[in-house]
Amino acid sequence: MNRNLTLVVMLSVFMLFLAACSQGSASEGEGPDDVIDIVWYPNESGNELKASRDAIGSTVADATGKEVEHHLTTDYAIAIETLVNNNADLAFMGAQGYIEANASNEAIQPLAVPTGPSGTLDDALYHSWLALNVDEQEDYKVDGEFELDTIADKSFSFVSTSSTSGFKVPTSTILGHFNEQEQYADLAEADLMEGGALFSQVLFGNSHQGSAVNLLTGNADVAAFCDTCVENYVEVAEGEENTAGAVYRVKDDAEEPFNNVTGSEFTLMSVTPVLNAPFVANMDALGQEDFDALVEVFTSDEVANNEEIFTPEDSEGSALFTKSGDERFAPVEDEWFNPIRELSN
Repeated sequence: MNRNLTLVVMLSVFMLFLAACSQGSASEGEGPDDVIDIVWYPNESGNELKASRDAIGSTVADATGKEVEHHLTTDYAIAIETLVNNNADLAFMGAQGYIEANASNEAIQPLAVPTGPSGTLDDALYHSWLALNVDEQEDYKVDGEFELDTIADKSFSFVSTSSTSGFKVPTSTILGHFNEQEQYADLAEADLMEGGALFSQVLFGNSHQGSAVNLLTGNADVAAFCDTCVENYVEVAEGEENTAGAVYRVKDDAEEPFNNVTGSEFTLMSVTPVLNAPFVANMDALGQEDFDALVEVFTSDEVANNEEIFTPEDSEGSALFTKSGDERFAPVEDEWFNPIRELSN
């Protein structure tokens, strides 16, 4: 009797041990499961892009046979850490965000990148802007031309230190200019994160939309943000798009956060091409089989022709990407992002 009781107790302890191990493994979120989590930057978390996010989600679900959950964020760092810490399978992020994530976790790998109008990676570019309020543009010109020296002692808005076109590229441009001057020879990237060294004040919009609104509400004299993240809210009012001197106007029906600055105008002081942003995967969380399936479907004609993902250029609808030619997704290797890595060297 005592022997049987001992066996029962030992078996119960063993079962509890197995259950605890099982729960521990599940809570760590390691390895593929039946849900694919997609985390989105603040720029792509707005209501106007919900249909496009859902279309991406449906594509992922159909390709993998798994449920898809979307995680919307208000902060770049949160999105990056969610992916790095194995709490998300996929993310759409700028090159700089990918580079930071990959440096923290080598399991973070690029899945696909939207191409340029050629349908290849040769012109897979968007644009980083330095923008000014249109009524103040003459204050930033010397002999009729925009001059970077004029931004010294002004208030400046970036997007996030993890933003490629809203921080990494503009700071590289600014440092490349001012470091040639004796007064600013020792100016470093860290000095541009706060007021006192070059700028009177530094703000972070936490999204490209937020940085643009910082400019249009008068909180910043100069702002960095990109063309693709604000194209659903603004239209060209004067000049040629993506050229210095072009004037953009906020649409009358612009949604948040532009709904309180409709009709406002800004002009471009500087325009710099930037490598397109990738969809990336956490290979430990996603797994190779689902990764391969997603590369195949993302780069398919079906996705390239899905107007909720690639909206025609003359469409009134909003989508993550605009199709002016043969835009589509293309597979990409880690080395493709080295030009952005080199900005930190």
